[in-house]
Amino acid sequence: MPGLTNLPTFPEDVPTHPLLVVDYELLKVRNKDEIAKLWKAATELGFWYLKNHGADAEVDKMFETGSETMALPFEEKMKYKAPGATVTDETGALDTVEFMNIAKDDALAWPAAARRTYPSTVNARMDDAVVPFIRKSIEVNDTLLDIFNELLGLPAGTLAEKHKLGEFSGSEARLIKNPPRPGGIDEAKAALAAHTDFGSLSFLHNRLGGLQVMVPGTSTWQYVKPIPGHAICNLGDAMTIFSGGLLKSNLHRVVPAPGEQGRHTRWSLVYFTRPGDSVLLRALTDESTIVARAVENAPEHLREIFESGQTSNQWFTRRVKNMRTNNQKGVDVWRSSRGTEHQPLAA
Repeated sequence: MPGLTNLPTFPEDVPTHPLLVVDYELLKVRNKDEIAKLWKAATELGFWYLKNHGADAEVDKMFETGSETMALPFEEKMKYKAPGATVTDETGALDTVEFMNIAKDDALAWPAAARRTYPSTVNARMDDAVVPFIRKSIEVNDTLLDIFNELLGLPAGTLAEKHKLGEFSGSEARLIKNPPRPGGIDEAKAALAAHTDFGSLSFLHNRLGGLQVMVPGTSTWQYVKPIPGHAICNLGDAMTIFSGGLLKSNLHRVVPAPGEQGRHTRWSLVYFTRPGDSVLLRALTDESTIVARAVENAPEHLREIFESGQTSNQWFTRRVKNMRTNNQKGVDVWRSSRGTEHQPLAA
């Protein structure tokens, strides 16, 4: 079962960036100290560990689903991303990961098909794995959105209105497989490009290293150490825009796992919460004086983004389209795939 076998531990001699550990159970009861810790993480790096999230059983079943699906013959996998489908930098270097996306809209409509069809292995696990994981992820991320709504001084329900379950969106679960690197390769060669996430919140689960973050104000990559039972959460571009730059959508990438971990297939699972397709991505200055003040102090490149006039769907489509290998016609295409990165050309 991917992610559950006896895997080597993360090397002790590899530098890591320490993330704050936030307790979901304490957030649910609105513990002030825990909310303050969340706010610190969200406004400084945009990444944090989340413990006691209650999704471990659902996560294990999703890893099983991923293993079953990726073992299918190529022609049976249908709607999935093969290795090399996107580029990792402006030179055109190809990614090495394959993954399967399962739309929130399809999971909530199951057994009807709202957007697309899936391999038989995914359909067979919809009831016991996929739908429970997506519903649990929505619960966790909606709780976080509600807390951010209050901290940003927004009218009650403002962020919830921008993430209505009934509206089509880019929200989805993603099962990711990255092949082992038994000989080891230079960590400068990314398996998945440096990027900020497109949407609002990401709820990530993995058992091997490989995730790296670039701390704002630096140009250095640092590993994030996986901790058993802890999800890794991060903010996406939409929350940076809604908050006027207060909340950080930070650069990150995936490289081969360090040390002996690099000899194993790296599996990961993430749920992306994204705004409804029609939602305009703009700083919510009319709704919050906190956001209005933040915009006044935001760097120029972000202020331009706050006024881009793009909907969530347009933002998502532009970023995905310009990262695809078959659309590369020069460095300007890849550069057009960028989001709110503090170093847009980082690889």
